[in-house]
Amino acid sequence: MTEASDPSLPEPTLEELRAETAALTRQLQEVTEAARARIIRAELKAEAIKAGMIDLDGLKLIEPTAVKLDDKGEVEGAGALMTKLKREKPWLFAAHSSSSRATPPHAEPPRQKHASEMTAAEYRAARAEMLRRR
Repeated sequence: MTEASDPSLPEPTLEELRAETAALTRQLQEVTEAARARIIRAELKAEAIKAGMIDLDGLKLIEPTAVKLDDKGEVEGAGALMTKLKREKPWLFAAHSSSSRATPPHAEPPRQKHASEMTAAEYRAARAEMLRRR
């Protein structure tokens, strides 16, 4: 049995209902603002990673009031904000390098396996394939 259907409980007064409505409205606003702040943080993190930010603690340097969400839930001007931050505080971002540290694989043309390197089953399959192509 719920409280609303219990006849022994007194009916809430109009002032109590208004106070409860006001409390719920405040709670809804707080939850909405917290969700909006999380979305902004996530969008800025994604944009910072895309811009090459080394340490995401650099996002704390962005003024939260300067960031606004558009109707689609995306941060307005996030790319421009990262460009500005990159210009003002370049040590937060990785330096661009024209050289790569990774060594490319050796350029060797693919070579066929010799018959002496094949197992008996591989040899039979390769021989059948070769005869089929003739």
